[in-house]
Amino acid sequence: MEFVGGAKARDKAVDVPEGGSLVDLCDQVLAPVPFSCRSASCGTCQVQVLEGAELLEPASEEEQDLLDLLDDGEGSRLACQARVKPGPGLVRLRPIGT
Repeated sequence: MEFVGGAKARDKAVDVPEGGSLVDLCDQVLAPVPFSCRSASCGTCQVQVLEGAELLEPASEEEQDLLDLLDDGEGSRLACQARVKPGPGLVRLRPIGT
């Protein structure tokens, strides 16, 4: 996974374990993705998936409900809920609002 950061961040590349959540990986590499609840109830960890959305498991109904409320356009996901599918690939992310 490659993380595309905001003004204070640098791009980072990390190996992702199968089924790992994006927020755990972002936390691990100190990527500036804020998070709070880890349960799809606050929307703090919303990211835009710039590339590789097909490498993520589909959004759960709970995640999709909150994304619909946040209404930040196509390609947004909650990093606390997005899980990586097995296999190689590149996922590029940007925190919403950066």
